Amino acid sequence: MVATLPDLLRLLVVPVFAWAAIRDVRTRRLPNRLWPPLYLFGALLLIWEAAALWPFAGFDGRIFLVRAAVSLLFVAPLGYAFWYLGAFGGADAKAMIALAVIFPTFPAYEVGNLVLPLVDTDLGVFSLTILTNTVLIGLAYPVGLAALNLVRGEVSENMFFARPVATESLPDRHGRLFEDPDGPTRGGLDLDALRMYLRWRGLTLADLRADPHRLRDPDSVGETFDPTDGGTHVGPRTDGGRAVDDAAPDGGTEVDGAAGDDPWAAERFLDDIDHGAYGTDAATLRDGLEVVAAADRVSVSPGMPFVVPMAVGLVVSLTYGDALFALLGAVGLV
Repeated sequence: MVATLPDLLRLLVVPVFAWAAIRDVRTRRLPNRLWPPLYLFGALLLIWEAAALWPFAGFDGRIFLVRAAVSLLFVAPLGYAFWYLGAFGGADAKAMIALAVIFPTFPAYEVGNLVLPLVDTDLGVFSLTILTNTVLIGLAYPVGLAALNLVRGEVSENMFFARPVATESLPDRHGRLFEDPDGPTRGGLDLDALRMYLRWRGLTLADLRADPHRLRDPDSVGETFDPTDGGTHVGPRTDGGRAVDDAAPDGGTEVDGAAGDDPWAAERFLDDIDHGAYGTDAATLRDGLEVVAAADRVSVSPGMPFVVPMAVGLVVSLTYGDALFALLGAVGLV
């Protein structure tokens, strides 16, 4: 493989993003310490290339400045904007910023008679190519989910967004409920928030399903515990985080669904924790608890961490190049 040394060094990012994608699928958590070294790595490579082109007198120097400026001043802030608007998670935004710093311009790798990436763009901002490829790959996810539902015979109007699963499997799953007591909804309870609530009460999901009438009473809440961040990787269990024989709190009597001023102690839970529960409000938490307490199967929208298609998009970008640019070129739009 023939390439400049900075471009060869950039390939070290590929296994890092592959690891991040695998971890994100398993835990939906990426450590904050992952990103600063990547930012520093990209900045050093950027300074290296800038020093080689100084004083930017020729075309190559000026176009480098333009591409670096677009990547750093448009693509990187776009990641922050997506996070601020709620379209991205924090890790997704940090990953996008890292790619904007590391890949401001198109790399070039000579492999035999090929020069990769195969498809360049007129603008030549490689981080933008990674972003567009990531979006295209991400759009394929609902189609794949629908195909999986179709193979399993789960055909419904929501098959592109959710799939039915056994309620008892929720402690090991990520995503959010796609239903509430009134039917399908895209604003269902986040499963991380469900785990936070169960850990706060010292319960397992099995405990809650075994005695929902008593546990619905807010007076049944005894000692409370650290809710953690709701991740499946936290604690010896994935829901209550404690053994079943010592998980149930003391107190409370059997009551109907309307007992107390705060069914399930939902408001108390949200007031008690020192941070948010993934945008969950008391009504959403109560609706989700009613669903998981009563149903043996529930619809779950699994979601897809954006870092996963981003890692795939990085590999596609480094080999094939800009898929959107090639598509637009095929129909004569560029």
